[in-house]
Amino acid sequence: MIKARVTVTLKNGVLDPQGKAIEGALGALGFDGVNQVRQGKVFDLALETSNKAQAEEQLKAMCEKLLANTVIENYAISID
Repeated sequence: MIKARVTVTLKNGVLDPQGKAIEGALGALGFDGVNQVRQGKVFDLALETSNKAQAEEQLKAMCEKLLANTVIENYAISID
């Protein structure tokens, strides 16, 4: 079994209203000096294979088809 983590973030230049809201909320809670907050998503997956190359190909396909909107988001794959 292979465990993997996929991290999805917005591409540079794409507006992040949720990140802005979090930035404002942190300031309101007294956390001064916090700037440029960007939010993203993390997916932890377990794949029933021992072939890392095959797992990476499957993960890329998952990202391209479902996990990430590749028009506005980047993704990074980490395999343990």
